Amino acid sequence: MRIELLAQAEQDLIEGYYFYERQVENLGEYFLDSLLSDIDSLEFYAGIHSKHFGYHRLLATKFPYAVYYTVEEEVVQVYAVLDCRKDPEQTKERLNE
Repeated sequence: MRIELLAQAEQDLIEGYYFYERQVENLGEYFLDSLLSDIDSLEFYAGIHSKHFGYHRLLATKFPYAVYYTVEEEVVQVYAVLDCRKDPEQTKERLNE
């Protein structure tokens, strides 16, 4: 399985990094390492997660974030990495863009 991180998902990770880095020094690095590890797990587990708003949703292991992705043939496309604490309507709008 090949994983493609789309530009908006990369931007989500960058925003999350800066949010956590402002809280505690180096927490942003830990956030990125953790989320990228979760995303890497899709190489083996893509497609087993339930669907929400038309995308598979992987819940992050250490942070309140969800990874929204699709699987087509041997390619996993990560569309968004979103904070689960936000209003679900915002998530729905974002994924329908």
